[in-house]
Amino acid sequence: MKMMSGCGWTKITTSSVFRQLQLGNPKSLYSPICFYYFRNPFFSTTPFKKSNYVFHKIEDALALFNHMLHTHPRPSLVEFTQLLGTIVRMKHYDTALSLLRQMEFLGIHHDVYTLSILLNCFCCLHRVGFGFSVLGRMLKLGLKTDTVTFNTLINGLCVGGKVAQAVRLFDDMVREGCQPNLVTYSTIVNGLCKIGDTTGAIRLLRTMGERGCTPDIVTYSTIIDSLCKDKLVTEALNLFSEMTGKGISPNVVTYSSLIHAMCNSGQWKEVMTLLNEMLANNCKPNVFSYTILVDALCKEGRISEAHDIVERMIQHGVQPNTITYSTLMDGYCLQGQMDDARKVLNLMIIRGCVPNIYSYTIMVNGYCKYKRVDEAMELFREISQNGLFPNTVTYTALINGMSRLGRLSVAQELFKEMSALGLVPNMITYSTLLHGFCKHGHIYKALGLFKVMQNSGLKPDIVHYSILIDGLCKVGQPTVARELFCGLSLKGLQPNVYTYNIMIKGLCKEGLANEAYELFRKMEVNGCLPDNCSYNVLIQGLLQNNGISTAAKILPEMVNKGFSADISTATIFVNLLSSDTTGELIHKIV
Repeated sequence: MKMMSGCGWTKITTSSVFRQLQLGNPKSLYSPICFYYFRNPFFSTTPFKKSNYVFHKIEDALALFNHMLHTHPRPSLVEFTQLLGTIVRMKHYDTALSLLRQMEFLGIHHDVYTLSILLNCFCCLHRVGFGFSVLGRMLKLGLKTDTVTFNTLINGLCVGGKVAQAVRLFDDMVREGCQPNLVTYSTIVNGLCKIGDTTGAIRLLRTMGERGCTPDIVTYSTIIDSLCKDKLVTEALNLFSEMTGKGISPNVVTYSSLIHAMCNSGQWKEVMTLLNEMLANNCKPNVFSYTILVDALCKEGRISEAHDIVERMIQHGVQPNTITYSTLMDGYCLQGQMDDARKVLNLMIIRGCVPNIYSYTIMVNGYCKYKRVDEAMELFREISQNGLFPNTVTYTALINGMSRLGRLSVAQELFKEMSALGLVPNMITYSTLLHGFCKHGHIYKALGLFKVMQNSGLKPDIVHYSILIDGLCKVGQPTVARELFCGLSLKGLQPNVYTYNIMIKGLCKEGLANEAYELFRKMEVNGCLPDNCSYNVLIQGLLQNNGISTAAKILPEMVNKGFSADISTATIFVNLLSSDTTGELIHKIV
């Protein structure tokens, strides 16, 4: 059956549209009640002039709607459509759906424009299935739909992560002779890039040209950004050259994507070349562009240069935002320059840029990392005074700082406080406090916390078990530690090299060097390769337990694997050799 008149669709074909309509509720094809929900820019299909309505509050729009309903004679459907379009542009999609229902209830019949608004609202509220139901209704009523209608549905599917279905609808459009436009292609390209199918996006880019639809800067920038995220910088630069060769000028998004990729790969010379080219082309970097540079420089420890970038952006009239300042603070914290980080926090407040909880958490974590926990606690208490609320990450950073310094009572109080506030401790919170208890010999408190964690519904991982095994070994409980270690496989966990090293060290400490050696040999059999620490811990244990011959056999093996004795191992060797008056030790080693 034919279903087109130009680009307008007049009859239904089961081969295409109804396959898409199955996404929705079939009952909603005919029911005026089932109007609800998606998110997407409003693709207006109306030929009328854009509404002159401007509202600062939705209540004003509702008041006008009610006035129109009670005016006699009622205003035309065109005026209702213009008002609804304004409400949709205000992003009050639920409200628009409610008003459309009222209109139908009062006998105001829909036309192609009001139904297009309805369809768009469903897509903007992530109910694209209902959008297809509206399309079915439009077709049943014999109303003409066009490319814009399908663009709305395609965008709705892409935003909802149903890119494969969006591509099928796109193919149906083309097959039935409805010509996709630039918006259609760009929407599909964006959807493909978001799911990581950059190759498919490039293929569609080539198809566009073949079908006479010229890609624009948005289309190219989307693919360039996706290539950069895939670390395919050379391919991104080739596409960039192709784009500029066609006379399409790059925008700030294009340059920022390339700069970000270059920063991540450490190509600083190319970064400066792009930045200078950007300025030469009168393309002004925005706050996002500058923040990319600040972040990359901070990660490389080039904090002075990062600070200069912030000053430079201010000189060029671009004000740093909370993310920019927070990134700079984090850079200072990573270098241990806490006083400078605090100056940045104070500066951003003076300049009217409000810190968020992420900003404060960076500072709290930095103070704790460098054992300045009293300053961390002082800043922590300032957070609520400034109208913000610490989150789980903030509490965890502070608990970690207190635990590392042995201030376990404070750490426990913070743990109780966060739980009382309804904040749920995460895996890191538990591992942090567990480590504190075990490090300072409070094994029973650690076991109690471990039980609390299990009862909370969180499943301990190998990190938590390793901490507990280490704690048990430190307090002279190698038997219990060994039972816990041997039971890991029953819990679906595989010991890692850190776990093995803990167990080897614990066995050696208790004089069980032979068992430690056996466990060491089982590591590789069980798929865990020993590291430098594994060799050093075992050799130290053997030397301290009269296992000199075995240690002497392991030493060449360690060297052959590219490892070397650490300071502790070397010291033990030196001490043993200095006390060897008979030369027996040298003979065993040789």
